[in-house]
Amino acid sequence: MKQSYGILLYRWRSGQPEFFLVHPGGPFFVNKHAGSWTIPKGEANVDEAPLHTAIREFEEETGYRPSGHFIPLTPIVQKGGKQVHCWAVEGDLDATAIRSNTFELEWPPHSAKKQVFPEIDRAEWHCFEEACKLINEKQQDLLQQFSNLAKNNI
Repeated sequence: MKQSYGILLYRWRSGQPEFFLVHPGGPFFVNKHAGSWTIPKGEANVDEAPLHTAIREFEEETGYRPSGHFIPLTPIVQKGGKQVHCWAVEGDLDATAIRSNTFELEWPPHSAKKQVFPEIDRAEWHCFEEACKLINEKQQDLLQQFSNLAKNNI
């Protein structure tokens, strides 16, 4: 089973949590909105510790290195079978100032032309209700887990 490691960054506004979500870049997601947002995440390098992978991936996709008290959440399994391990951590950043790494893709398909796309094309902060509408369906459980912890004062 493929493994992915990510960070659920949160901040408090008027006593309620807001969640930092990212929208995948590239041509496949350009017209997709609800259900296509995600936490910053990715796969590990050889012999890389899971939390270090999550931090590295967050930094590669946003330009921001999260730090603080990392709270492990129960892993979820996405529709494609990939298991996502996630840590929640409090932080704040300007979502409009993200700097994402890029990837190269033959586009349009079978054109022999390579184009470079950002891995993340935008990021935004959202309250729980809005985040649940936007995030990948299987990742909604990560938001719920955090909310349950927050009700118990983490």
